[in-house]
Amino acid sequence: MTKVALIVGSLRKASISRKIAEHVANYFPEGFQMEFVEIGELPIYNQDYDDDNQVPESYTTFREKMQGMDAVLFVTPEYNRSFPAVLKNALDVGSRPYGASVWDGKPAAIISQSIGNLSGFGANHHLRQCLVFLNMPTLAQPEAYIANSAQLFDSSGKLTNEDTAKFLQSFVDAFVEFIRKYT
Repeated sequence: MTKVALIVGSLRKASISRKIAEHVANYFPEGFQMEFVEIGELPIYNQDYDDDNQVPESYTTFREKMQGMDAVLFVTPEYNRSFPAVLKNALDVGSRPYGASVWDGKPAAIISQSIGNLSGFGANHHLRQCLVFLNMPTLAQPEAYIANSAQLFDSSGKLTNEDTAKFLQSFVDAFVEFIRKYT
């Protein structure tokens, strides 16, 4: 069983990124176990926690959970032409202490979205820069930028745009093949 972490870069209850992630989780084939890994309870990273042996329990829980994952799918909105601070914090927490990164070598993919026409391009590429440093091979093609995302769901949270659904399925298919190359 290949375990794939779903990390959502938005904390809102009605998060569009979470809605996308929930739909995409259903597109993975048998043999893949999807698990949402929550990041909202992680205190802002402070190296003193690690240096002084006062690591918050939420850090330990997060790090242990991520160690057990085989791959990571990030689904994020764009905030101010980048990805949200909560997601950067999770990357920082998981990358420490130095030499014990939970990210090292895990295949990754990114879906970015925005309610406007730019489709989270800035968020996607800023996140990719971090993943390069973290030594996470990242799916290059297809790229997943979802524009006008608020218009893709009905009032019950159902994805109503068939073209988007087909694209997301093709994205997942490519990610599955990418994961198989690395695991």
